[in-house]
Amino acid sequence: MRRAWVIVALTVAAMAAVGAGVRLGEERGEQKAATSGSLPEVTAVLVSPPLVPPPIDRAGNARVIVALETRELKGTLADGVEYTFWTFGGTVPGPFVRVRVGDLVELRLSNHHESRNPHSIDLHAVTGPGGGAAVTQLGPGQSGAFEWKAMNPGLFVYHCATPSVPAHIANGMYGLILVEPEKGLSRVDREFYVMQGEFYTRGKTLAPGLQALDPAKLTSERPEYVVFNGRMGALMDDGALKAKVGETVRLFVGNGGPNLISSFHVIGEIFDTVYTEAAMGGTPARNVQTTLVPAGGAAIVEMTVQMPGRFLMVDHSIVRAMEKGALGVLQVAGAEQPEVFRVLTPGAGGTGGH
Repeated sequence: MRRAWVIVALTVAAMAAVGAGVRLGEERGEQKAATSGSLPEVTAVLVSPPLVPPPIDRAGNARVIVALETRELKGTLADGVEYTFWTFGGTVPGPFVRVRVGDLVELRLSNHHESRNPHSIDLHAVTGPGGGAAVTQLGPGQSGAFEWKAMNPGLFVYHCATPSVPAHIANGMYGLILVEPEKGLSRVDREFYVMQGEFYTRGKTLAPGLQALDPAKLTSERPEYVVFNGRMGALMDDGALKAKVGETVRLFVGNGGPNLISSFHVIGEIFDTVYTEAAMGGTPARNVQTTLVPAGGAAIVEMTVQMPGRFLMVDHSIVRAMEKGALGVLQVAGAEQPEVFRVLTPGAGGTGGH
């Protein structure tokens, strides 16, 4: 394992040398003007998951300033279980970033001075050395920046790419960035941000106390937790996503991994539209029951909710949902719709039925 980490470190160093021409840190005003032209400057709206920034409604493109900070914070992984998360912006996943095709994006990254490890950022939306990681290997207290043009529409993962890359991702360092197409996405009633990730703790699932990363479990791909939005129950009870009968709900679904493919499904609903692997520009899939979301990938799913009730969101590799935490709730309020669903003879009880 140690030898592999050394190889990765050397690879990253080589990438940094190749990408030396990309700006890092402060730059001269005349250089900035030469690349950005007359684009207006705006600051990206960043909010915590499962919230999503509002759709972009400005006319034309802009120079978008995205400021992110990497932090290492102790938090709750499950009831009675604590973990030291490595984060972008203090949350797992990190903030949802929203830009538009044609925007010039200035990504400013800082590593909090109390961090114990170097961190970086690789955005899958970026065309450039390491997706930005080659020029943002930052030690505690350091800051850097680069700019890139958003050329491809879609929903993309970002993550830390500092060796050991699997460990940084497994500790929670991932998020999503949406590059809206030129004319934007169709408007819907609700948008939410859901991202799956795995945690490889030394203790077994639900073993109490502060847990540490188990490198052997990480290497053999045996997670103790597979969760949505950074912890067991993050999207249940008070954290449930909420909608009303008749509304169209869009879910931006990501998979930080680092290892497993997600089989994303909402029990009792059918996806009217799925942008498979978040690809835009072609014809989306229709009437989909379950969609695959690869590690380091994403999907956009849309559905008009037609019944009130409690609808479970799961990874339909179902043990992960029922025993490891890949479980959330979409709570739909409204009047019963007997023309859609009605009870004829009730069951005799039991513990099933979701």
